Amino acid sequence: MEPRKLQMGHGWEWIKQGYALFMKAPLLWVILLMICMASAIALSNVPVVGEPLLSLLMPVVMAGLYTGCRALQQEEELELVHLFSGFHRHTSQLVTLGGISLVGQLLIFGLMMLLGGAALVSIMMSAQPETDPNVIIEAAAGAGFAMMLGVVLFCLLMMAMQFAPMLVYFNQQTPLAAMKLSLRAFSNNIGAMFVYGMTFLLLSILASIPMMLGWLILLPLMITSMYASFLDIFPSVEDNTILSDNSPFKPKDGSL
Repeated sequence: MEPRKLQMGHGWEWIKQGYALFMKAPLLWVILLMICMASAIALSNVPVVGEPLLSLLMPVVMAGLYTGCRALQQEEELELVHLFSGFHRHTSQLVTLGGISLVGQLLIFGLMMLLGGAALVSIMMSAQPETDPNVIIEAAAGAGFAMMLGVVLFCLLMMAMQFAPMLVYFNQQTPLAAMKLSLRAFSNNIGAMFVYGMTFLLLSILASIPMMLGWLILLPLMITSMYASFLDIFPSVEDNTILSDNSPFKPKDGSL
């Protein structure tokens, strides 16, 4: 399996296609994401085990949300039960994927501490957010190289994890193979990803203006548009057979 190389304009197409998918069941998408956010906040507040457990289960939950995207793509109903699909199939692989991500995060933090960013890492990993900006500025100033290296490594980890749950769940890839494919997909489509990312940056600013209410739409749109990008970059025989000719998710030849 090789990710396709697409033109820059596909980044905007993914958002349009994701919006079309969101509009098939907007209210239920908002409800599903609110359930996810509330559960994540509750779990992260559990002492000691909460945040590691959240990292382990994140790919499982994401697989469930993407299963909801696939149901809508196949003209089926989006249901609450889709949220738990990741607990019914490939669960161990998805949890392993979360474990690799967690270990990667800890290794990056450890490297940053070794390079002089101990104070900054302590703030980032603290359960209580630091409210004094002077403390944050002082910690960041003393960890210039460590902070830059940490940002680069976290970006690489994020890229490797972006498509990995879908590749594990839909394409039966092993966790490490899925992460490699996801990272290759980003490197093959830097232009499209740049357009996609910059558009979402603008949308996030706009979504924050009316008392953050725009995020009720933006969060589901992130899920549905990422699924659209997955279909575009990793078209499969199954996807080609289930999509109608006029579907916005129909894989194209790589040009707009």
